[in-house]
Amino acid sequence: MTQITNHIENFQMNINEDFVKKAQELEPKLRRKTVRPVRLISFEPSASEARTDGQELPPNGTCQDFDWIPCRPKPVEALDTMPLSKGGSVCLDFGTHHVGYISFCLLPTGSPPDAPAHIRIKLGEMPCEIMEDTASYQGSLSSSWIQEEFLHIDELPARISLPRRYAFRYMELKVLDTSPKYQVLVSDVSCKTVTSADMSQVAPLNETVPEDLKRIDAIALKTMEDCMQSVFEDGPKRDRRLWIGDLRLQALTNYETFGNYDLVKRCLYLFAGLTQNDYHVGACLFLRPTLMVDDTSLFDYGLFFISCLYDYYQATGDRETLVQLWPTAYRQAELAVKRLDSRGVVKDSDDWWCFLDWNDSLNKQAGAQGVLIYTMKQALCLARLMCSGESGTEDVSQLERWTKTAVRGALEYLWDSESGFFLSGPDRQISWASQIWLVLADVLDRKENRRLLEHLIETDPPVGMVTPYMYHHFIDALIQNDMKDTALRCIRFYWGQMADLGADCFWELFNPRDRYASPYGSRIINSYCHAWSCTPSYFIRKYFN
Repeated sequence: MTQITNHIENFQMNINEDFVKKAQELEPKLRRKTVRPVRLISFEPSASEARTDGQELPPNGTCQDFDWIPCRPKPVEALDTMPLSKGGSVCLDFGTHHVGYISFCLLPTGSPPDAPAHIRIKLGEMPCEIMEDTASYQGSLSSSWIQEEFLHIDELPARISLPRRYAFRYMELKVLDTSPKYQVLVSDVSCKTVTSADMSQVAPLNETVPEDLKRIDAIALKTMEDCMQSVFEDGPKRDRRLWIGDLRLQALTNYETFGNYDLVKRCLYLFAGLTQNDYHVGACLFLRPTLMVDDTSLFDYGLFFISCLYDYYQATGDRETLVQLWPTAYRQAELAVKRLDSRGVVKDSDDWWCFLDWNDSLNKQAGAQGVLIYTMKQALCLARLMCSGESGTEDVSQLERWTKTAVRGALEYLWDSESGFFLSGPDRQISWASQIWLVLADVLDRKENRRLLEHLIETDPPVGMVTPYMYHHFIDALIQNDMKDTALRCIRFYWGQMADLGADCFWELFNPRDRYASPYGSRIINSYCHAWSCTPSYFIRKYFN
């Protein structure tokens, strides 16, 4: 199973107190509201087939629905007439995805309660989290992420407020035991939701936008809303952290929707203020119980600090922030080029970590080369902006040399004219990710990029894309190379399928060839509201509105 974490030897955290202070001053006030369940619900298995349109786009395997569908709905008022004894349960549907704090009342009925009420509460973003056996979970992530509570209630009636924040649509309450003498009634169930997003700041789409794109946009906006907390979280169910790969895509979408520039700025200062050994930007940060950079180090994620700063400046023109954070950005380029070998190619060995996509079979060398060139060119643009007379010219010259070296390495040693693809690693692997990232890096010219993308779609190499994160970069590559029609079909094919499968928010992982796919060993631990899947709103509003 893929492991992306790395425990750095002799790990140390470098703290820039001024940057951390700036970040804390930008902490947003959370917006709160109370929501209640809209109905009672059950689930039943389904094996119906999903849509198969768009098969000219990858991946083109057989589509099959998730195997749990809602059935037998009842009005939520029916709770008042549903006493539960040992083994009894009820499932509440809150109508859509929410992030917040659950509370409810538990009332005894029948004889006076002569034993504690022992109950289990399960919360799920998707039906599978409610219906599948959590006790059998054997995945690579801690089972503590499973949204499940076991409570003993000694005194009834009681008002129960769960202290933990949950991300969910469905809530199941099951009575594990009471006593033969009494039953319990569940009532007054509510959730106090939290987000820093202000939906009133989002402009409506033009009336001419087709309805299916409006639906996809609405789900993407909901994904953004629930991931916007005191920072841009990767997912409110798991990991609830600030990951820079997710931040990059959230920020792009934010510029086209909520326009919360201060939240992006806060995240940039946090990453620059809490760095790893050698002032490397970490892949993610913890906010609680104290601010801390994780010891997860990813080659591509460190470089994406450059992208985040570049995109932020393009959106805001905030030169003060650019000046303050430029040394951190430049340092990431400086550290990354150390991985280039004598040919100017990223070294592929066992001592480095690069993400790109959740695919165990994916060799990362060529894709990492693309990320390096892509971010180096952005750094070069920023360096030129920083030039004032003689000041800053050394950074420009150095970045020009590094970029030239990496481009030459890609063309001379990774490009294969016979196959028409970039090859990666000792086995000379052909993958979607390698082509997409080297297209985004503009190693080839625009005409050659387009030809490569067309060849990629036609050939459909087996090492494909499995996350919305990677699909984002594919669509970006298509748009940047004048293939907007193909990009739009891909949005409809990929995110449209998630919508058809009942998504309230878009998911961490979606592989149309394998609906049960999980990098962690079980889909019940997957995140079904995940930041990096929000970018349909970015594409629709920027290019198709």
